[in-house]
Amino acid sequence: MAELITTFLFLFAVIDPIGSVPVYLEATRDFDDESKRKIAIRASCIAFLILLFFIVVGQIIFEGMEVTLDAFQISGGVILFLFALTMIFGDGKPEKEKQRITDYKHVTIFPIAIPSIASPGAITAVVILTDNHSYTFNEQIITTVFVFSVIVLTAFILLAANKVQKIIGNYGITVISKIMGLILASYAVQNIMTGIKSFFTM
Repeated sequence: MAELITTFLFLFAVIDPIGSVPVYLEATRDFDDESKRKIAIRASCIAFLILLFFIVVGQIIFEGMEVTLDAFQISGGVILFLFALTMIFGDGKPEKEKQRITDYKHVTIFPIAIPSIASPGAITAVVILTDNHSYTFNEQIITTVFVFSVIVLTAFILLAANKVQKIIGNYGITVISKIMGLILASYAVQNIMTGIKSFFTM
């Protein structure tokens, strides 16, 4: 049970639904309420399909390139760690991604669906958490359900984005994003250590 809770919290941290709120608000500022709702739902659906794609074929792609699990764990851990550092020490996920918005007609896919929700860190995480050599099929299904649950939660948060921003404020969103980054950094280091240990004990 504790492992399931840990997995869910980790996915929540790496997808970072609350951190997507400022990006969503900035990207949809010129749309009416109905359009904003459609964008929130569509962006969440697209993000889930992207993550589901990597859950299903991500490992096949890496193994086809003859990338070992140990190498992927180490490289994935490094990517997650660097991603976490940008959340902790950088300008923050919201501001960085808000600056990338140049076309308000296609904001559903970019930057809301990707890279705000389905970020490189999230993609790496779902591939690691559904590794065929480490997790059973049932465990991978549970992880997929958790990913879906976090995405659904993300959609609800985006639908209530204006209220969330008013309640938490930009400062609160930044604090939460940095806490999520710290959790993610810890997991990333653990992944790197596991990969190195497995490599030298083969």
